[in-house]
Amino acid sequence: MHLAADHGLLLSIKGGGHNIAGTALADGGLTLDTSRMRRVTVDPAARLAHAGPGCLLRDVDRATQQYGLATTLESVSSARTSLVRSFDPEVVRRLKADAECDVTVDGPTLAAQAIEAGLVDEYHLFVTTTVVGGGRRFFPDGVRLDLELVEERVFGSGVMYVRYRTR
Repeated sequence: MHLAADHGLLLSIKGGGHNIAGTALADGGLTLDTSRMRRVTVDPAARLAHAGPGCLLRDVDRATQQYGLATTLESVSSARTSLVRSFDPEVVRRLKADAECDVTVDGPTLAAQAIEAGLVDEYHLFVTTTVVGGGRRFFPDGVRLDLELVEERVFGSGVMYVRYRTR
């Protein structure tokens, strides 16, 4: 952090899985990547877990389950965040209609359901310079999208950001 301050650089801190698209990273700045710092230590007697800054919720759940300490998320700490336990297209339609700002969908399972229900108005995609096969897809089988390019940016790293709107 001192290095960034001493050189007048913007500082981004990359944690676990939040904002995997990379839009929170400062282009041309310095990034402190904590995503590999995923160690979780558990003190079962104190019923306490210490999680590294790069941890995902699943890392904490996995480490604490053997001690009977794992739990599901009961609440969210942001006033602009809602916790919904199952996908209901009508609930999402109401959330969109009542929202004063953008509503985002994260995670491949939820994204696929929202796409199938026709609830996605824009797609923000990052094309990276490394392609790795595997994982769960968020574009469901049989869905055809007619998109209009709204914005595109190419970063010095070769990563390209594209934003599409549904027609």
